[in-house]
Amino acid sequence: MGKASRRQRGSDRTPKAARPAPAPFEARPFAGLPGETDWVAMREILPAATAVVRVRPEHVPDGAPSEVTVATVLPMAWPALHRTDGTVLIGTQSGNASGDASRDLAAQLLAGLAAERGTPVTSTPQVTADSPRLQDVLTEDTTFEVTVHEGFDFWVEGQELEGEAQESLERANSSVVPTVAMTSLPSAYWVRIGDRAHVRLVLPEDEDVATDALARLHAAGDDGLGEGTRLLGAFRTGGLLVPVWDLDPELEAGDHESELAAFGERYRAALAADAPLTPEERRARSGLLSRQVTLR
Repeated sequence: MGKASRRQRGSDRTPKAARPAPAPFEARPFAGLPGETDWVAMREILPAATAVVRVRPEHVPDGAPSEVTVATVLPMAWPALHRTDGTVLIGTQSGNASGDASRDLAAQLLAGLAAERGTPVTSTPQVTADSPRLQDVLTEDTTFEVTVHEGFDFWVEGQELEGEAQESLERANSSVVPTVAMTSLPSAYWVRIGDRAHVRLVLPEDEDVATDALARLHAAGDDGLGEGTRLLGAFRTGGLLVPVWDLDPELEAGDHESELAAFGERYRAALAADAPLTPEERRARSGLLSRQVTLR
């Protein structure tokens, strides 16, 4: 290839300075949003759930709704869906993974609003450092109240399905892990997996701060939820910690409410402790870290 050809090929390339910068990594992508812990729960640990958010007027196209339903999963793992009735849904467990879940979900939300009625959004453009975040797109007074569902019937809102569509919904419903939202602490969920039962709790503090507090409780023997329970370990996700307890499978979610509330009091006291970790607490912390699973 001659020099002229090489110069011509080089002239067709986009200058590096003109390329959009990739979205920066955000360790706590939902920080600053109401319900940060439940945003994390929706993205990582809940099987079938929804919540409704409000969108700032400047981001709502003509004829689109100002409210959007945030869901865990949509049919075919679509990032978003604009129903024929005008309702817009986005799926928190599908779509791009740029390193900033807030930008990814904002892109899905905006694509869903812009889509024609009756149209799913099957893919969204890769976000960049200039892409808006949920914190930019949602109204300041928006709330995030999660509704846990027994299955995915919210996909169709009572519409009659036939044939393969009905079979697909039935398969999805059969895979749902029974889940109950606890009431004594925010973002706490009881789940039954096979013949075992667990509580998963999304803690609102930074994951390292939460680990220190759990280490203090573990060293003191105060990290359980009553007789016959034990702290199995924790997930690390969205910059937060999600401890998981193994429970008596003969009991139901409501049987653990009082013990969960008591744990909350002990946890807050452990957070307030400012003394350095003792040798026993440091060993407990090391043990907790060895049992943590990172979800990114």
